[in-house]
Amino acid sequence: MTSAAIPPFRIGSGYDIHRLGADRPLVLGGVTIAGEPGLIGHSDGDAVLHAVIDALLGAAALGDIGGHFPSDDPRFKGAESAVLLRRVADDLRDAGAEVVNVDVTIITERPKIRPHAQAMCVAIAGALGIATDRVSVKGKTNEGLDAVGRGEAIAAWAVALVLTGGSGAA
Repeated sequence: MTSAAIPPFRIGSGYDIHRLGADRPLVLGGVTIAGEPGLIGHSDGDAVLHAVIDALLGAAALGDIGGHFPSDDPRFKGAESAVLLRRVADDLRDAGAEVVNVDVTIITERPKIRPHAQAMCVAIAGALGIATDRVSVKGKTNEGLDAVGRGEAIAAWAVALVLTGGSGAA
């Protein structure tokens, strides 16, 4: 298939996991959740936004989060992941791409995601500059299995659909 024949829509997927236990607030999907231990990470550890970033970068064929925001770069120490997501959204727009929608699944035993899901949709949509109804966030448990199931970590999967304008590349 030639570049001219590639449809203008591209799908990307993203995944991230961070251990719990940081002495800072828990931030998931750009929302601070009180009363829970924070995630360990070079930035704020927001595994949800990290998965979204990777999904968007993958859809636009622009690399991955580590290439854009290396964990050994002091500029990103403690960085707000929402700021990083806004930068990626700008990069996509500069490349002629538009975010169509984002779907996120958060895997955690606690906190329960449902009470925070709408606020996360609002935060993610705001960072991307898209309507809130183009973002979906839901939670699942790991039924007590592995590090996530034991409450030692939180993981997130994200899928993004991007409109590239039909050029075959964002």
